[in-house]
Amino acid sequence: MTDVILENAMLVLPDGVRRGSVRMKEGVIVDISDSPSRVAGVVDCEGDLVMPGLIELHTDNLERHIEPRPKVNWPHQAAIIAHDAELASVGITTVFDALRVGSVTSNAKANYGEYARALADEILDLRSRGALRISHFLHLRAEVCSETLVSEMAKFGPEDRIGIVSLMDHTPGERQFRDVSKLRDYVCGKHGLTDEGFDDHVASQRALRDRLGALHEATAVAESRRYGATLASHDDTTTSQVAASASHGVTFAEFPTTVEAAKACVQHGIKVMMGAPNLIRGGSHSGNVAASTLAEADLLDIVSSDYVPSSLLSAALLLGDLWGDIARGVQTVTRAPALATGLTDRGQLAVGARADVLRVKRISGAAAVHGTWVMGNRVA
Repeated sequence: MTDVILENAMLVLPDGVRRGSVRMKEGVIVDISDSPSRVAGVVDCEGDLVMPGLIELHTDNLERHIEPRPKVNWPHQAAIIAHDAELASVGITTVFDALRVGSVTSNAKANYGEYARALADEILDLRSRGALRISHFLHLRAEVCSETLVSEMAKFGPEDRIGIVSLMDHTPGERQFRDVSKLRDYVCGKHGLTDEGFDDHVASQRALRDRLGALHEATAVAESRRYGATLASHDDTTTSQVAASASHGVTFAEFPTTVEAAKACVQHGIKVMMGAPNLIRGGSHSGNVAASTLAEADLLDIVSSDYVPSSLLSAALLLGDLWGDIARGVQTVTRAPALATGLTDRGQLAVGARADVLRVKRISGAAAVHGTWVMGNRVA
């Protein structure tokens, strides 16, 4: 394999930013130098940032490609390939595709049917055939407020590249939607429910949680261990919820909704992840704590693009400006998510690390990816 050398770059290294070059060969970084290369064919980065490829732990982006409009079911292979290409184009080189497990089958109108196993098979098949540009793992979102979680999780195993299992609880009046009026706006807007239909939804979901919630929570914890996956919590709101997460072995918390919960996570050694759209928009669309509030209080470790893939890079650079430390901002979307999921081979510019690398040009308040390399191969 031919060497790839990026020079005249501002390298975002673990300990800071400095001008230099990086050389990639046979899928890994083989040299980082302060001196110009004398080899022909180098890529002159013209002072652009060169940094590790971004690592995305929680994205709903695939759903948007599969259902580009309500009730439009796009062919899945085409949707997965388009999703993969979009991520590569915005600098994401490793993704944990989020798939819900736990469905409601007794009410077809709920539009909450089972899909995860079949879609996972399609993702893994395309990966095995070399059709995808970046590295894909699975993230199973275990919905405890459901009917079928036990049977759905039993269909997966250690061979399925499941990197994360997150404990999801969307019981109305809890966690993300403590304010039921916010849930009403969301559900009625997305599914067109009447007020009566929404009240029925709330009642049925609460009844499900009362009947099966404890079993489903225990099942998700046990299955994550069987898969060898990292366990995450979702939307922790109170200190008691964080304590319960810690007792299950949760290592990072997705989108805690209050400062109180974020502080409790730090006390329990749980890393805090927030959404890049929250940071960029200046607040949560659900009325929960702003990501910037946690960043300013030194309570933010990891950032996820959530539902806007291009937001991940922008958020990292925004944090770098906020903290006065670009390297630290970039680590929230590279090294920190890698360590949170046990990926020790990537997430930093270092000799011997996997050659997932970006060239980024800053443009005023925005940033443009001018090159994405995965294992030393240019993919975007």
